[in-house]
Amino acid sequence: MSIPVKPVNSANSISHKFSIAPMLDWTDRHCRYFYRVMSKQTVLYTEMVTTGAILHGKGNYLAYNDEEHPLVLQLGGSDVNAMTECAKIAEQQGYDEININVGCPSDRVQNGKFGACLMAEPQLVADCVASMQNVTKIPTTVKSRIGIDDLDSYEFLHQFLTTVSAAGCQHFIIHARKAWLSGLSPKQNRDIPPLDYQRVYQIKQDFPNIDISINGGITTFAQANEHMQHIDGVMIGREVYQNPYMLTEADNEIWQANSEVKSRQVVLNEMIEYVDHHVANGGRAWHVARHMLGLCNGLAGAKQFRRYLSENANGENVGGEVLQQAFAKVLQLNPDLDVI
Repeated sequence: MSIPVKPVNSANSISHKFSIAPMLDWTDRHCRYFYRVMSKQTVLYTEMVTTGAILHGKGNYLAYNDEEHPLVLQLGGSDVNAMTECAKIAEQQGYDEININVGCPSDRVQNGKFGACLMAEPQLVADCVASMQNVTKIPTTVKSRIGIDDLDSYEFLHQFLTTVSAAGCQHFIIHARKAWLSGLSPKQNRDIPPLDYQRVYQIKQDFPNIDISINGGITTFAQANEHMQHIDGVMIGREVYQNPYMLTEADNEIWQANSEVKSRQVVLNEMIEYVDHHVANGGRAWHVARHMLGLCNGLAGAKQFRRYLSENANGENVGGEVLQQAFAKVLQLNPDLDVI
């Protein structure tokens, strides 16, 4: 029996025109703070956090910096009671939304009965959505693929959205590739199954009252804006991680904010302060610096920048100055670089 659905409080919704994908081992709170320094409006997602980690783990897996908002918790799980309890905790912690992972194809995730394998159980996903939204005032959203294994027809995807949206989900992020649950690694599943953007466009036409975001293979804001002629939002993952400085253009390119673009030096100055604070509280500079290796990609000296941080940011007594020392390698080769 399905769970009764409570109407979504749309007043708590956030704009999903552009967001950064949840990436395991990458989009931790230090990475997200770095991204927020460069874009005020981009929606940030946590790494996937499992219900088990939240309910039984010894660490604080929901910690974040207040500056990170708008911030979405991506939750991994399939037990309705556990998902519901975690939803209540996430709301108490101040998250803006909760996103259910129905897209990750890894063996570890499948063994926990969540991720992409849940596409085969739309009513279970719907029950999670309904129960989570019944106990919170923040939205619950779903990130999925276009299909799994041989369940990859348009009709399959349509039925999945029909069932889950009926439970109250008003926003779906769809990775425009299907996932193979066996035979391909998670990395291969990000590249080998062909992209089918048209299928996601068609879903938007068939569900005009549901927000649909698209993910997969998108690398530029020009591409993002082209997609938004057909759907509501775009999510980019690896390209932003590898070339993070592109985010300084996000607010202007996506939201037409007409705001001043920060130079790399200004970004570094803010991150130096953040690193020093993190180190003063017992952390290592490398915890932050590892997410910044791509900051100078495209410039002469980018390789030296990456190497210097990799070799020097993990020491016990290293602070934020390591960022400026690394950047000096770039400045030597780019004397006309705008550093104001």
